[in-house]
Amino acid sequence: MNLSLGVKVLVVVICALFSVIVAMVAAWLSHTPGTPAGQAVLYGGGAFAGCLLLCLAVLSALKVL
Repeated sequence: MNLSLGVKVLVVVICALFSVIVAMVAAWLSHTPGTPAGQAVLYGGGAFAGCLLLCLAVLSALKVL
């Protein structure tokens, strides 16, 4: 695909926002009452990184980026 730079930036921003939503849900699901929130934040960070890498890899394979 021959997309302009602005559209490519918009696609990356959408992937990042989607990854943030996935990370928040993963952190919320991993948190248990009575435990420190640090572990849930680290779990959410890992989910964010994994989701963003997966999204960008799929878009690169489809030649969008």
